[in-house]
Amino acid sequence: MDPHRSPNLLDEALGLDQSAGTWPLGGRVVLVEDCVETSGSFVLYQIIKRALSPNSSNVVIFLAFSHSFSHIDRILRKLGSNLVAQRDNSRFFFFDMLMLQCPEGDERKGKDGLVELYRKVQTLVSSLPEDKKKCITIMVDDVSLMEVATNGSSDHALDFLRYCHTLTSEFGCSLVLLNHEDIYSGLLRPTFLLQMEYLADVMVKAEPLATGLASDVHGQMMVLSKGVCGKPGNLMNKMHNFQFRIKENTVEYFYPGRRT
Repeated sequence: MDPHRSPNLLDEALGLDQSAGTWPLGGRVVLVEDCVETSGSFVLYQIIKRALSPNSSNVVIFLAFSHSFSHIDRILRKLGSNLVAQRDNSRFFFFDMLMLQCPEGDERKGKDGLVELYRKVQTLVSSLPEDKKKCITIMVDDVSLMEVATNGSSDHALDFLRYCHTLTSEFGCSLVLLNHEDIYSGLLRPTFLLQMEYLADVMVKAEPLATGLASDVHGQMMVLSKGVCGKPGNLMNKMHNFQFRIKENTVEYFYPGRRT
């Protein structure tokens, strides 16, 4: 953790307030679920900012199905991080997947594109120095558009995520996924979504306020960490609930009724 900044509630919930030299998310899968009404992209941007802080040697591999490099760089500059400089220093690797689309009825092109993407990611991870492998964060923005790119084949998208998941156990990388939960219609949660939630060690949900719209509060957040050490020999789930407000150059996090 950067000693010159104060941790916020999201940092604390994700364990990013720890002063230990190891990356707290190493070997873990973080699933960020949002909805059309309340975007959770800012969670990814905050993790990028923390990972690429000046006092760390972390590396971020960003798989972009949603936004261009210039869009993300513009946002991170407002948060105080220069992605162009980080890219030049081989700490930020950007894979532009915006053009990965298969013709209707042809799933193979999308599948082949994901297979090739995984090969590139695996080669990149393998080529990095050993001391950096546990400090690598692989991000997917976003999973729902990865499905679109494969003509709606959740099987191909899930296979890709499982391959990436093997990197967390083989090298100690962290895997951060963004997915729009409310695009799945119907009362039954699809197998694809349930499988992602099963893989996740940490689940982050960004939702509209349960009490309705408010001018000074943009949404509420739940962070669930699975298998946290509790009493000796016991594992437990730990949950954090708080609200947030997105501002021009930062995001404020606070408990209900305690916003300053």
